[in-house]
Amino acid sequence: MMAEHGVPCDEQDAAYCMNGGTCYKLASMETLSCVCNDYYKGSRCEQFQLLISTSNKEQAGLIVAVVLVVLLILVVLAVIVYFTHKMLKAKQQKKQSQIEYWKVKPRV
Repeated sequence: MMAEHGVPCDEQDAAYCMNGGTCYKLASMETLSCVCNDYYKGSRCEQFQLLISTSNKEQAGLIVAVVLVVLLILVVLAVIVYFTHKMLKAKQQKKQSQIEYWKVKPRV
């Protein structure tokens, strides 16, 4: 861990690390370094890292791909149901208007 090779930063440099990271001065390189809290990464702890329950990145990518495909299928099904319902309603209204066309209207 980087903390073993550095000393904690003074108060003016403490804000160097973001998101609660701990700042350390590396004397050998005359630079600042950060030890990030859980869920953050980057040289200044600026990037939020989502938790992944698997260590195999290929498996995680496959899970993401499957979720995206399922969402896409659900969207396509919703669009199909919407347009089918719209077409059936239009067909029903057309049929109703044809029935009314042939009705004899009473005289007033």
